[in-house]
Amino acid sequence: MKRARLFVFLFLVVPMLEPLPLVSAQPAIDVVENLHKTLLLAMKEGTQIGYQGRYDRLAPVITAGFDMPFIAKIVLGRFWETFDSQQRSKFVETFSRLSIATYAANFDTYSGERFKLISEKEVSGGRILVQTQLIKSDGGQVELDYLLHRVGSQWRIINVVADGVSDLALKRADYTTFLKSNGLDPLLIKLNEKIVQYSK
Repeated sequence: MKRARLFVFLFLVVPMLEPLPLVSAQPAIDVVENLHKTLLLAMKEGTQIGYQGRYDRLAPVITAGFDMPFIAKIVLGRFWETFDSQQRSKFVETFSRLSIATYAANFDTYSGERFKLISEKEVSGGRILVQTQLIKSDGGQVELDYLLHRVGSQWRIINVVADGVSDLALKRADYTTFLKSNGLDPLLIKLNEKIVQYSK
């Protein structure tokens, strides 16, 4: 009887003591495809829901899919180290809103566009490069390459390269040049003005 009770104890309790399997991260390619799916949906509903509707639809996907604090640090270059935590947080928040606003303003109507997956491969530093194309309604193509890195257990986009032009490099050159002659506050004003312009 004691042996039977011991067997039941081992059968029921010991498996509970084993480490739980790790929850697998969302594949990097899924992050990109989720962004594309949401962009297409925003475009198809573009005129119906308007700018604010597109912004609200895209905001959670972009916030979850991009590593905004990392991108913000890169685009500010050496100036990042000169700002305190409050200034950094303010820039990340403003930069994030601008990024969402840019997508909401530019992906506003639909006329048969589609996204096509080309490849996914690991590159240096354990990062993932997802290569895609935006196929326009007239058959024209825009090469869109996404570079992702892992944040904890999740993949996050850290750069978008359109037809060979790095968005990260463009913003870094623009922002650091501006900061050399101005300060952070004027840069934030400039970015907020862009957000307002996109909303009109």
